[in-house]
Amino acid sequence: MKIITFNANGIRSAASKGFFDWLQRQRADVVCLQETKAQEDQLTDPVFRPDGHHCFYRDASTKKGYSGVAIYAKREPDEVRTKLGRDAFDNEGRYLEARFGKLSVVSLYVPSGSSGEERQRFKFEVMDWIAPIFERWLKSGRDYIICGDWNIVRARKDIRNWTSNQKNSGCLPPERAWLNGMIADACGDGTPAPKHGWLDAFRVLRPEAEEYTWWSNRGAARANNVGWRIDYQIVTPALRDKVKACAITPTPRFSDHAPFAVEYDVDGHALGR
Repeated sequence: MKIITFNANGIRSAASKGFFDWLQRQRADVVCLQETKAQEDQLTDPVFRPDGHHCFYRDASTKKGYSGVAIYAKREPDEVRTKLGRDAFDNEGRYLEARFGKLSVVSLYVPSGSSGEERQRFKFEVMDWIAPIFERWLKSGRDYIICGDWNIVRARKDIRNWTSNQKNSGCLPPERAWLNGMIADACGDGTPAPKHGWLDAFRVLRPEAEEYTWWSNRGAARANNVGWRIDYQIVTPALRDKVKACAITPTPRFSDHAPFAVEYDVDGHALGR
């Protein structure tokens, strides 16, 4: 089973840069998109309904052309969920879950705090509120793959300019402590890791790698590979041995983020194959 997560920074913009032509060649079972920046009624072109996929969108209702997530799946899910129960979060179009038997695939877009103090406060509020939800999922007995833009780096290996970003949103110590405190590996920033916790699929396979999924549009950040790894597939521990391959694809460039793909050796019944 191949799953791709990608922050499109505007799905129509990504489409104009060839994203859907590229996607067709990837043969992904599930695709999770974030920051679609469109309302579904604006996506009538067939390109936004890739052949062979069931397509689901959760748009922002608070502001058009903002946020938004999507899931494309080859198999029709048994259930699709669009709300976690906090209007200020849900109405920004930040969560979409597709359920296939005992497997849940989530497209998640954690708020950014980079635009100012108000949004940083909202980000911290969301982190505090959503952490118990993640804990319930972890203990539920279901397998979860949480795909998305988490807007937080984990450690020095996940960002080119570690020292100079310590006071910038996405690399703040409390943000890193929150994320690393949920993940049961030794690849964080020194925050004590739980004995039983979530896993970072990329780090399961590449604990020492220094690769990035986002680059600022300012200057020549992408050309110089001055990036951040903030796009993840975070999985329940039962999937540890099922993570078989992964790839970040910086080129061709479809947005300021790169697609991140993971291949899982999941039993065929999970997606009805």
